[in-house]
Amino acid sequence: MKLVYTGKTKNVYELEDGNYLLAFKDDVTGENGVFDPGANTVGLTIEGAGRAGLRLTKLFFEVLKEKDIPTHYVDANIEEATMTVKPATVFGKGLEVICRYRAVGSFLRRYGLYVEEGAELDAFVEVTIKDDGRQDPPISEDALAMLGLLTKEEYQVLKNLTQEIGGVVKEELAKKGIDLYDIKFEFGRVEGGQIVLIDEISGGNMRAYKDGQYIEPLELEKLMLL
Repeated sequence: MKLVYTGKTKNVYELEDGNYLLAFKDDVTGENGVFDPGANTVGLTIEGAGRAGLRLTKLFFEVLKEKDIPTHYVDANIEEATMTVKPATVFGKGLEVICRYRAVGSFLRRYGLYVEEGAELDAFVEVTIKDDGRQDPPISEDALAMLGLLTKEEYQVLKNLTQEIGGVVKEELAKKGIDLYDIKFEFGRVEGGQIVLIDEISGGNMRAYKDGQYIEPLELEKLMLL
């Protein structure tokens, strides 16, 4: 296998058949040793986080497959903490798409003058540029089109997929009495130009609460797979 990318929470290898292998790490994003799914740096290492993230990712991607929602997922090997995926190209140098159901995190930090912490949001979709040096700045639909990252028609596909997938995850969590506050996705184009969900769906890229208490990524995996 050829290592083609080293990321914060996983490494990417090219396979001989043209697919790629994602190797999940135990590193999670955060600051000063505190987990934060919206952070731009690795804040801490949690033993078992890689496999826990993959278990949830496998669960959610297979639910999406059953619902005919397009993703890059092929299969997963939990023991080796790896996932095989179809090749996909990202928009520009990468975008992150957040679906927000509650006013927390960076949304609250930016708009706290107008909204109270924890206020309900109607599956609000926000796109940010993957740019650690500039703290992943939010970008508007018009700016995305102007900069040639994606067309306005593609933006609508991206937004609709984000809300649809967010709704599926929210519904699955609710079956265990868990509330989804926000979740971060990544998308790309596969052969033919179709926009699909890529990367992962795990406790490391969402904020989930039970009885008003935040659930750590490893605990979320345990609760979902009981």
